[in-house]
Amino acid sequence: MPARRRSTARSSSSRAEPPREVAVSEELFAPVDNGIELCYQTFGDPADEPLLLVMGLGGPMTWWDADLCRTLAERGFFVVRYDNRDTGRSSRAAGRVRRDALVRAFAGLPTRAPYALTDLAADAFGLMDHLDLPAAHVAGVSMGGMIAQTMAITTPSRVRSLTSIMSTTGKRSVGWQHPSLLPTLLGRRPGREAYIATSVRLWRLIGSPGYPQTEEQTRARAAETWDRGISQAGVLRQMLAILTSPDRGPRLRSLKVPTLVVHGLADKMVHVSGGRATALAVPGAELLLIDGMGHDLPPALHETLASGIRRTADRAG
Repeated sequence: MPARRRSTARSSSSRAEPPREVAVSEELFAPVDNGIELCYQTFGDPADEPLLLVMGLGGPMTWWDADLCRTLAERGFFVVRYDNRDTGRSSRAAGRVRRDALVRAFAGLPTRAPYALTDLAADAFGLMDHLDLPAAHVAGVSMGGMIAQTMAITTPSRVRSLTSIMSTTGKRSVGWQHPSLLPTLLGRRPGREAYIATSVRLWRLIGSPGYPQTEEQTRARAAETWDRGISQAGVLRQMLAILTSPDRGPRLRSLKVPTLVVHGLADKMVHVSGGRATALAVPGAELLLIDGMGHDLPPALHETLASGIRRTADRAG
């Protein structure tokens, strides 16, 4: 069945039901396999449908904005956001990654990584086990979309629906980065102020041109990210996990879970071809292309994203 397509340039403002009071937990910790402990937080009623939110490369769970999490909870989800290993307040993994290893992996040469995307998917399942969730709707951004895809491929019985946002299949000929990003991505310097300054430059390049945020907003998010915990070595380990992962396209073709693929037409970090390839690979997937959206989740699009995730979950029955 071909991918179902839909394109929008504006957010939706309507809700099927009036807003509900949303319970929000403290930041909690869950032990998963191999000595890894994940920091997580929940929004909403545990009796509602579980929705696991998976963030991307180097991004803590707080990049899933709390307002978006509340909006999703108002739509009938028990929302769980968490820090991947090597991010935020979750455990740091072992293994040093040299830049020459990244170059080898980028060139497609055999390279050993400290861990793989399948390990990050296993972490997510471990968190679900901790929360006694046999299955959940799963939404992932960028690397988080790759993890969500991997979860659906390896253990489809535990993924009720899949939403892959600004991500790709792992095929080298799609979802590429714009060359202008390389100096900023490779030129990070140590220290809090340097991290904030670099973040301002990076998000100016990859943020949504149709939904711009102020420099003050970007600086505040970068400061919060640094203060919750940054591991540059961890970012390199995650990056190598991405670069050494196989093309998921052939295995995505076997998926039977309801799937939504969201991608911005102005995304410079992961070219929109990655989203198109993902939607074409998954039978019956809906492709939602958004004008003016880059590689972030601007507040103006929260309703659009929540409506899409709800719509996709409803297809699961």
